[in-house]
Amino acid sequence: MAYDAEDTRRRIFAAAAAEFADRGLAGARVDRIAAAARANKQAIYLYYGNKEKLFAAVLRAKLAEISVSISVDPDAVAESVGQVFDWYQHHPELIRLLLWEALETGDGGDEACDGATEAAGARTGGDGDGGGTGGRADEGERDGEHEREFRDAFREKAYRLMGEGRGGGGVAPGLPEDARLRVAQDLLFTLMGLIAWNFAVPGMCRMALGEPTYRAALARRRATVIETARTLAATAGRLGNEAAEQRGP
Repeated sequence: MAYDAEDTRRRIFAAAAAEFADRGLAGARVDRIAAAARANKQAIYLYYGNKEKLFAAVLRAKLAEISVSISVDPDAVAESVGQVFDWYQHHPELIRLLLWEALETGDGGDEACDGATEAAGARTGGDGDGGGTGGRADEGERDGEHEREFRDAFREKAYRLMGEGRGGGGVAPGLPEDARLRVAQDLLFTLMGLIAWNFAVPGMCRMALGEPTYRAALARRRATVIETARTLAATAGRLGNEAAEQRGP
């Protein structure tokens, strides 16, 4: 049978996603990924460079997957949030990957972002599992590029939430466009948090609600999150005005 490079890449990616979701970046092992993918370690280094780059590729792909699969309709925010909630329920690995990234790259502040390249460089090869040697300058450029890509994609989703043509309709239609964009960005990120927390702490979710099973707790939370999203979308313009007044001129 002829060697199928694309199939090998897919197997490596699937195995890596499961390994990183279970063990994080530091705990993951290229040996286990290779064994689960029925591939050799050299194929992983050839296709992805090293463990850090593989983790970054998996996380970017998972974020892109939800971005492509789900879009928030400005005229049906609550219903869209229900769809996103369902997506997370069927793809729990994304929350785990995001939590591992937060744990292993610092507090997410400016210092953590500025130092991400240095941290990645220090980790590479630290446990004999990094592979590759890539330069830190190249890593920094790629990190900056990926951050810009995410920021641009999130901004575009916020514009979509504002409504067609970035004019009337959608969220906070009575505000100037720059203020509407801020409201839409804040609303979108708030909705993400409302959804994600239910999957980040499943045990707490079940216990806090006093439900016998996590499934029952999620069903209850889904209904609550949808109604909360409906209320937030309806009041976003007023909240935006209040926030602008607090910031001052």
